[in-house]
Amino acid sequence: MAGKRLRRFGLRRAGIAGALSLLAAVAIWTAPAADAIANGRDVPDGKYTFSAALSMPLITRPDGTTYASACSGSLIAPSWIATAGHCLHDGGGTRISGPPAYEVRVTVGRATLSGSGGQTRQAVEVRQSPTVDFALVRLNSPINGITPLRLNRVAPRVGTVIRVAGWGSRDSTADLSHRPDRMQTGLARITSLTANHVRTRGFAPSPDTSACPYDSGAPYFRELLTSTVLISTEVGGPDCPHAQDETTARIDTIYSWIMTQLRS
Repeated sequence: MAGKRLRRFGLRRAGIAGALSLLAAVAIWTAPAADAIANGRDVPDGKYTFSAALSMPLITRPDGTTYASACSGSLIAPSWIATAGHCLHDGGGTRISGPPAYEVRVTVGRATLSGSGGQTRQAVEVRQSPTVDFALVRLNSPINGITPLRLNRVAPRVGTVIRVAGWGSRDSTADLSHRPDRMQTGLARITSLTANHVRTRGFAPSPDTSACPYDSGAPYFRELLTSTVLISTEVGGPDCPHAQDETTARIDTIYSWIMTQLRS
């Protein structure tokens, strides 16, 4: 997976406030290191319950062979998950809209894949963004009792530190056996913006804290006093771990499109 790659379907404000924010972010990271998100941390039970694990146990390729895969995502409305557009395809890699071509199992509300609790739903519809590698996934029934992420509506600032949480592999190996049981998290700093993307780079626990295979669609978010705001979603980057820029899909520039879909 050399160079800029899509993650396999299967992170300053100026002045005193900004300085305090960075100090607080660094202070969080005092526990021993974990394996994934590469050089990230284990997520404690009950945290980031809006994070979604997408599991695709049986995908059929055009030649008739099958394989299993996975992605990450986030709850943005009771019946809707935000993820990467390339996670939902026809088995041959072509992105789809409408009903998925295979089972897509979505679990939210728990920090481990194997544990109890949380809520599991089935994906029944996919809606692809026309401008960026981003998709909405509609669930067969609403998620209850979990607060969805708020959507960012304004351009994020370069230098801002944001958090990512995902269900990706331990390393750059695209093999589900390398996917840890517990959700992983880390911090990243926004390095630049384009019309459709937010570029980020690892910040904590390490400069090479970075997304790995199966982190596609993982949320990058800001934890505010009154809410948690989705800034962008994982698209791809160099093999993990790395200390280079990661590419994420920018939410504020597709906010209107997302809201139109959620209301329809």
